[in-house]
Amino acid sequence: MTRFWLLLIILFPVKTLANPVVPTFRTGSSSTNSTSQSVITETIVSHQFRTGYSLSVSGTNIESADVNGYINSIPTAEATQTANGINFSYTSPTLEGVPRWKIVNASQPFSLVESVIGSGLDTITKIDRVINTTTTTTVETTFGQ
Repeated sequence: MTRFWLLLIILFPVKTLANPVVPTFRTGSSSTNSTSQSVITETIVSHQFRTGYSLSVSGTNIESADVNGYINSIPTAEATQTANGINFSYTSPTLEGVPRWKIVNASQPFSLVESVIGSGLDTITKIDRVINTTTTTTVETTFGQ
């Protein structure tokens, strides 16, 4: 009996009724938001080296005690220094090479300011900073039929 029904279905197909699928909207829109955040942490280290020296003298009622009036120091001390893997060499005056001074008129007031800044590592600057960045992207899509 099953064979009979199969034979009937094959010989006389059944008509199916279907409607086409049609969207019921005419227009529309879509919106997408995306937000990302980044954090950058950085450290900046800077080394300033003084490769020479500085001698500064000022005053009143003084003069050079040297025979020829020589007032420049003689750079005789040489040294090498390593700081954070950086090697450098420099010259500096010895204390014996710094000029000598004498008072011109002993009955008058006098002043003497002498400054010697030697060579070497001068300053280390370290800057730590954090940069926070937030980025928001919005995509708007409009469509129609």
